[in-house]
Amino acid sequence: MTKKLLIVESPAKAKTIEKFLGSDFSVRSSYGHIRDLEKGNDLAVEVENNYRPKYVVPADKHKTVKELKEAANKSDEVWLATDEDREGEAISWHLCEVLGLDTASTKRIVFHEITKPAIQKAVQNPRLVNMNVVNAQQARRVLDRLVGWELSGLLWKKVKGQLSAGRVQSVAVKLIVEREREIQHFNITPFFRVVALFLAKNAQGKVVNFKAESPTRFEDSAGAENFLKKCIGADFSVSNIEVKPTRRKPAPPFTTSTLQQEASRKLGFSVNRTMSIAQKLYEAGFITYMRTDSTNMSETALQSIGDEIVKQYGQRYHHLRRYKTKNESAQEAHEAIRPTYVERQDVSGNRDEQRLYELIWKRAMASQMADAELEKTVVDIAVSTHPQANLVAEGEVLKFDGFLKVYLEGTDDEDEESSGILPPLSKGQRLDLEDMTATERFTRPPARFTEASLVKKLEELGIGRPSTYAPTITKIMEDNRGYVTKESREGEERIFQILTLKNNTISKKSGKEITGATKNVLYPSDMGMIVSDFLDSYFDKIMDYGFTASVEAEFDHIAEGKLDWARMIDTFYKPFHQTVEKTLKEADRASGERILGTDPASGRTILVRMSSLGKPVVQIGTGEELDKKEKPRYANLRPGKTLENVTLEDALESFQLPRTLGEYEGEQLEVNTGRYGPYVKFGTQFISLPKGEDPFEISFDRAVQLLQAKKEADKPVGYFEGQPITKGKGRFGPFVKWADLYVNVPTRVNFDQLTEQQAVELIRQKIEKEANRYIHHWPEENISVENGRWGPFIKFGKAIINLPRIEGGKMTADHARSLSLADVRAMIEKEIPGAFDNKKAPGKTSRKKK
Repeated sequence: MTKKLLIVESPAKAKTIEKFLGSDFSVRSSYGHIRDLEKGNDLAVEVENNYRPKYVVPADKHKTVKELKEAANKSDEVWLATDEDREGEAISWHLCEVLGLDTASTKRIVFHEITKPAIQKAVQNPRLVNMNVVNAQQARRVLDRLVGWELSGLLWKKVKGQLSAGRVQSVAVKLIVEREREIQHFNITPFFRVVALFLAKNAQGKVVNFKAESPTRFEDSAGAENFLKKCIGADFSVSNIEVKPTRRKPAPPFTTSTLQQEASRKLGFSVNRTMSIAQKLYEAGFITYMRTDSTNMSETALQSIGDEIVKQYGQRYHHLRRYKTKNESAQEAHEAIRPTYVERQDVSGNRDEQRLYELIWKRAMASQMADAELEKTVVDIAVSTHPQANLVAEGEVLKFDGFLKVYLEGTDDEDEESSGILPPLSKGQRLDLEDMTATERFTRPPARFTEASLVKKLEELGIGRPSTYAPTITKIMEDNRGYVTKESREGEERIFQILTLKNNTISKKSGKEITGATKNVLYPSDMGMIVSDFLDSYFDKIMDYGFTASVEAEFDHIAEGKLDWARMIDTFYKPFHQTVEKTLKEADRASGERILGTDPASGRTILVRMSSLGKPVVQIGTGEELDKKEKPRYANLRPGKTLENVTLEDALESFQLPRTLGEYEGEQLEVNTGRYGPYVKFGTQFISLPKGEDPFEISFDRAVQLLQAKKEADKPVGYFEGQPITKGKGRFGPFVKWADLYVNVPTRVNFDQLTEQQAVELIRQKIEKEANRYIHHWPEENISVENGRWGPFIKFGKAIINLPRIEGGKMTADHARSLSLADVRAMIEKEIPGAFDNKKAPGKTSRKKK
C-alpha cells in the first residue's frame, strides 16, 4: 500500500490527470454519480424525518463501487477530485459515504483547468468536502423530487397518465407557452417604408449610388403615394452632415449561458451538443471548466493572452480588461470559459471539437483586445417640394478594426442591418435621384424561443444555474412528456405592394414573400399548453418567475452557510403540499375543451378537447344531446392545427376521412386516421404516414409509393429456427419481429444496415431475458413477481407494487423465490385494500398514498 488513490468522475478526465501526477497517485473514475435518490414507486424522502433523503447505489454502479472499495483498501490515502460545482461536491460526499471515508479528514482538491501547473497547485492546497455546498445540492435534489413527485401524481389524475412536472421545467414550458400565445394574438399591421436611391461620385470620381430613407413610416398606401407625389419634380440637396467617431467594445469571455447562445447562432449546435463537446474539451485539458457564470480570468491567463495578442497583431491591438460578473450569485473565484493555453489554436479532436474550441479561443482573445474605432456619418437630405420632410442616409467607416480582427459577437435580431460606406458629400450639394420606392412592410410578432434564447431568458430571470440549463431544456423536449418540440416550419406566401417613383412617374406593382417560416424553434404542444394552464391556475406561486428565482437564491444562501437546508425545504413544502391536496379534491379534469359552434348536419355541438389518450380531437355531440347508447363522433385535428387555433370550418373538414383514393391490385386504397395517427389502408395492411404528411392531401400515387416501400421493408432480413425475421418501425422505435416476438433495436445498431446475424443475436438475448423475467408467475390470478432494473417487484394486472424491505434493505430475487402466492396476495392487499373484491378489476384501483 504505497499509492494514494485519486477519484474523479470520468475516465477521460482520469486519463488526462494521471499524466500530470507522479507515481505516488493512482487515478480512478466513479463514472459520474455512484448514489442517488431511490427510483420507482417510492418518494425516497422521509418527510416526517426532517426530509431525510433515501439514497441507494443503482444496480449499474455496484461493480464500480466494488472496484473503488478494493482500490481504496489497497491505498494509503484516498483523495477526491470531482468537479468544482455543487454537483461535483455532492459526488465527493457520496463517495465518502459509500467508501466509508471521513469527511473531516478526506482531502478534496479543485481546479478550473486540467493542466500540469493547475493539478500540481491543487495537490499542494487540498481542502475538505464543503458540506454547505453539498447541502445546497441536496436541497435542490430533494425539493425537485418532492415537487416532481406530487405534481406528476396530480397530473396523472387530473390531465392524463404518464405525465410529469418539475419545479424549473414547468416554468420553462410556461415561458414557451406564453410566447406562443403572444405570437398567436399579435395583430400584424402593414406600413410603408420609403427608400430613395441617389447618385454621387465617389473618391475616385466614379458615379455610385447610395440609399437614404424617410424616418416617417406611412400607415397605408395612400399616405405613401401622397409622399411620392410631393417628390415629383423635386430638387434634393444635402442639408446637414454630422460626422462622429464611435467605438465598439468586445464582449466578455464566455460563461456557460453565452457559450450555449453563441454556439447556437454561429455553429447551429443544440444546448446539449455544446455542453457535451465542451465537456470533452475540458477533460482533454484544452479549456477551463465549462459550467460557470463568471467572466473573470486569472492574472496568469490575462498575461498569456496579452502576450499572444502582441505577438500576433502588435501592441496597439492589446487592451487589458478585467471583467466583473453582474450576477450576484456568481463566484469570482471561478473563471470564464477560456483556452488553457492560448498559444494552441488547434486541438486534436473531431471537427465539432475544433469548431467550438476556435469559438472559445477567439472570444477569449477578443476580450483582451482594443476597441474597434469607427466613424459614423449621418446625412440629412432636403426635399424642395416638401420642406417639412427629409431623408436620412447613414454610413459607417471602420478606422481601426481592433478586436473585430478576431471576433464579432452574434445577434438574435433578424432586422439588424449594417450601414454601408457613403461617397464624399458636402453641405448644399445637389443630388440626382435614381428612384424612390415605398414598399409595404408588416409589423412582426416576437420571435419564438430557440434553445439558446430560452437559456438567455432563464438566466435573465435568475431561474436555474449553469449546470441546470441543458438538463432543463432536454427534459421539456422528451417525447414521453410531449410538452415542447423543436421544429422548422415552412411559412406562407404573402403579397405586398411596391410603389416606385422614377423619372417623375409613379408605378405600382405587387411582390411576393414568405412569412412565418421558422428554423429550429421551440413550439409548445396542446398538452404542454393544457398542463401549463392547469399548473398556473392552481399553483401560481410555483409557476411565478420571481418566486422560482428566489428559490435559486435560497440555494445560494445554503451554499454560503447562511440557511439551514431542511428548514428551507419545510417552508416551501408544507404550503405546497396543502395546495396539492386541495387541488386533488376540488379541481376538475383539464382537457382544454373549447366549443366551436354547431354541426350544420346534425345541429349538435362541435368542440375540441384533449382525449384521455392525450390526443387533441374534434367531437360532435355532448352527453345531453346524445341518446342513451349513442356515442359522440370523433376526428383528429388536421396537421398544423391546435386546440387554440382550430376553427369551426377546420373542425368540420376533419370529418371527411376516410378517403378512398382508388383501386390498386384489386383492393381499395384508403387513407384514414386512428389512435396512432394517419395511415394508408390496403386490405389488411396499415401503413403509417410519415410525420408532416396530411391525410387530406395525400395522392393515389403517393399512397402506392408508401405501400411499395412497406412491402420492401417487410421482406425478411433473415431466418431463425426456420421462421422469417422482419423489421419495422413502431411508436416505440425500430424493432425486429420473429414469430410473435417483438424486439426493440438499440441505437448502437444501425437499423438501416441490420444484418441477419445481428437480428438473430437480438432475438436470442430477448428470449433469454424473457426466460429470466419471472421469479413467480400465476397467470390465472393475474399476478407475477418479476425481476426489474431496480430489483424484484410484484405486478398485479397493470399495477406495479414494491416488495417490502427486509432487515433494512431491499428484498433480493433469492428472498422473493421463497414467497408463496398467499404471501404475495397479502402484500397486494396491504398496498391496495380491497384489491381482490369481485367488483374491482386488477390494476384499476388507486393505490393508497404513502
